[in-house]
Amino acid sequence: MEKILRIGTVSEHDKFYHQENLHPLVSVIDFTGTSPQVYASKMNLGFYAVYLKDVQCGDIKYGRHTYDYQDRTLVFVAPGQIINVNINKDYKPQGFALLFHPELIHGTALGRHMDDYTFFSYESREALHLSEKERKIVLDCFAKIKYELEQGTDKHSKTLIASNIELFLNYCLRFYDRQFITRSDTHKGNLEKFENLLNDYFQSDKPQTIGLPAVSYCAEQLHLSANYFGDMVKKETGKTALEYIQLKVMDMAKESVLDTNKSVSEIAYQLGFKYPQHFTRAFKKNTGYTPVDYRKLN
Repeated sequence: MEKILRIGTVSEHDKFYHQENLHPLVSVIDFTGTSPQVYASKMNLGFYAVYLKDVQCGDIKYGRHTYDYQDRTLVFVAPGQIINVNINKDYKPQGFALLFHPELIHGTALGRHMDDYTFFSYESREALHLSEKERKIVLDCFAKIKYELEQGTDKHSKTLIASNIELFLNYCLRFYDRQFITRSDTHKGNLEKFENLLNDYFQSDKPQTIGLPAVSYCAEQLHLSANYFGDMVKKETGKTALEYIQLKVMDMAKESVLDTNKSVSEIAYQLGFKYPQHFTRAFKKNTGYTPVDYRKLN
C-alpha cells in the first residue's frame, strides 16, 4: 500500500516547501525556485488549497483520472481529499497556491456559505482554465491576501483576509460560468448521454434491483464528479440533476398509469419506488392528482 503523506496544517505545508509561514491558518505561495522536503506520491491535506499551475506539468491528479495541467489552470482541493502527486527528484514546481484552514473562516460570511463553491469537489479533469486576463485577476487577489499577511495580525486581519478569499472564490464562480458557456457543445453531448442513460436504466431491471436512479450514480456513469455534473445540468437546463431525474420518472409514470392492465403498485415497483405510497405522493405532487384519479381523467 502506498504511503499517504498527511499535511494537516498550513504551517506544515509552508515548511514542506521551505517557505516562511506568516500566518498559521492561511498562506500564499509562489513556487518559483522552491523544492519539497521529501518525495511523495499521495497527499492528504487538512485545509483548502487552490493551485494555479503556470506550466504543463502533470504533477497532480485525484480520483481515477490523470490530468496534465495546461498553462493558467486552477485546481481546487478540499480538506480531507486524497490527491495523487508526482513529487520526485525531477519535480520543479512552478505557479502559485492559496491555502486556508477551515478555522480561518469560522464565523465569517465566507464560512456561512462555503458550500456554494462546489468546485472544491470537482475532479481534476474538471479544473478551471483561465484566460490571461483572468489569471491576472487571480494573481491580484493572491497579492491582496499576501499583503495583509505581511502587515502582521491585528483586529482587522481575519475579516480582510476572509473577504479577499471570498472575492477570489466569487471570481472563480464567474470564470466557471464562462467555462460552462464556452464548453456548451460538450455539455450538450453529456446531457444527451444523460438522457440515454436514464432511458436505458428504465428499460433494464435496475429500478427493481437498485431503485430510483441517484444523481451520484448518473454522474459516475458519465465519468463526472457529482458536483460538476449537478452544476452542468443546472446551467444547461435550469433544473437540478435531481429535478431532471424526477421529471423523467414522472413522464414515464404518466404513460404507465394510463395502462389499465397494471396496478398502481406494479407501476411503482417497476419505476423503482420502494413503497407504492411514496409513488402516489410523488405523482400527486407533480400532477395534482393521485394515479387512480389521473387514470380516470384520461
